[in-house]
Amino acid sequence: MVDFVDEIDYDKLVEQSLRNVVYYALKIVEEQGLPGENHFYITFRTDFKGTVVSKNLKVQYPESMTIVLQNQFSNLVVRHNSFSVDLSFGGIPQTITIPYEAITYFADPYAKFGLSFEQDGDTGDLAETIPASPTTAAGNDAEVISLDNYRRKK
Repeated sequence: MVDFVDEIDYDKLVEQSLRNVVYYALKIVEEQGLPGENHFYITFRTDFKGTVVSKNLKVQYPESMTIVLQNQFSNLVVRHNSFSVDLSFGGIPQTITIPYEAITYFADPYAKFGLSFEQDGDTGDLAETIPASPTTAAGNDAEVISLDNYRRKK
């Protein structure tokens, strides 16, 4: 059941739909591994409710961090609201859990595809934590789809 609303918030609906792109891309990788040369850069808020990172990583990255899912990751578990993955940091294997709502940036440089997400509430200065434009091995810029292009002007 959908809560009663006074007005349809299309910006929010579009953002939710685009987060589903991240879910389905991760689901493909969970089930069959990364196809071809695809790989992901994922920037997320470490201080977002439901994000689980070790104390050491939290100290190192108190607000946000970027992970790369390419060659060395394991145990990717994709759930409807979050995903978890085992990565190695400084040679120490760790499991991190990331809610989709915590993601501020998702890119697949090989596909030249990227999404940038808004955060509800006080987020600090995300401009310093999100890579400006990921590049492929050939050095070509990825196409980043900014939701600002589709937002209603106020």
